[in-house]
Amino acid sequence: MSTTTTALAPRTPEIGSRLPKVGTTIFTVMSALAQEHGAVNLGQGFPDFDCDPRLVDCVTEAMRAGHNQYPPMAGVPALREAIAAKIERVYGRRYDANQEITVTAGATQAILTAILAVVRPGDEVIVLEPCYDSYEPNIELAGGKAVFVPLGRSGEPGDFRPDFARIAAAITPRTRAILVNTPHNPSATVWTREDMQALAELLRPTDIVVIADEVYEHMVYDGRVHESVARHPELAARSFIVSSFGKTYHVTGWKVGYVAAPAPLTAEFRKVHQFNVFTVNTPVQHGLARYMDDPSPYLGLSAFYQRKRDLFRAGLAQTRFRVLPSEGSYFQCVDYSAISDSSELEFCRWLTTEIGVAAIPLSVFYDGGREQRVVRFCFAKKDETLQEALQRLARL
Repeated sequence: MSTTTTALAPRTPEIGSRLPKVGTTIFTVMSALAQEHGAVNLGQGFPDFDCDPRLVDCVTEAMRAGHNQYPPMAGVPALREAIAAKIERVYGRRYDANQEITVTAGATQAILTAILAVVRPGDEVIVLEPCYDSYEPNIELAGGKAVFVPLGRSGEPGDFRPDFARIAAAITPRTRAILVNTPHNPSATVWTREDMQALAELLRPTDIVVIADEVYEHMVYDGRVHESVARHPELAARSFIVSSFGKTYHVTGWKVGYVAAPAPLTAEFRKVHQFNVFTVNTPVQHGLARYMDDPSPYLGLSAFYQRKRDLFRAGLAQTRFRVLPSEGSYFQCVDYSAISDSSELEFCRWLTTEIGVAAIPLSVFYDGGREQRVVRFCFAKKDETLQEALQRLARL
């Protein structure tokens, strides 16, 4: 009688996806396509130039000084104090560094943590689209439902101003929060003081929480002022403000940001923060705290990027693109309807493979997609990178 048994293949458990709609991001797809075809990559939003060497020195010195173990959960006290001082200097509101400032592992973690802290299963969160691609998955992970409200008052391509009548119509008894992003990715629109006052008036009778994505706060152009919710007491009292050292100091790979919020909101935020990341890179925090002694790098950032924006826009004006406004952030959107009837994704693929410049279709920033024949470029690049891209785009 045989004692031989048939070996069974190891079995991987079947699990239902928490995020069934999520696949490979368009940023990964277009960056890979750009690399394959030797295209200038103006798609993904990060600089191709180095940060200030002084910042690297500050972090290196912190490492050598022995700041290499866990910091306090909420962040290194000196950095939280520097953040509080910066917000007061720029926006006139003083946050308590101990109870109202938390250092995070980048802005994406900060937004997820804020959503997990306040959104319960069945809650609704108003999302103004086009929008950054992490918002909806974050809401779904919390058991909430994203309620999409398109930006734009006229309905015309290139209009991304908030429509408060539409926002008001989206509010229900289940609305827990609203996500506000200014300066805006991807449209480069900047909210005005009147926009913020309208939002405050709309939310006044509600308990709706504002999650304010302000990662491009120091990139506003042509004399505009960034209307942080910190400038508006009614909004500040109900808001998580999210910002990013990666965007401000050209170190996106360091993944360090922060959240400012009133003490009751911060207490709930930190309950989640301590269990999804606990704390953030210690020597980088110490280095940032020291570097922030000099405010000139962030105070001069708008002028730095406006020069790049103007260089890029001047070159685009020589093409058949219709150049849309770029009021803030480091993005520039263009309407290509005079060039092609293709879908936005098809046009971006063609632009990358045939012209040698990678862009991002605006349709991917909408739930379900929305075709406007508009694509987004990033101008956070070396001048020579922008010039090379413009030479190639001149063929259009």
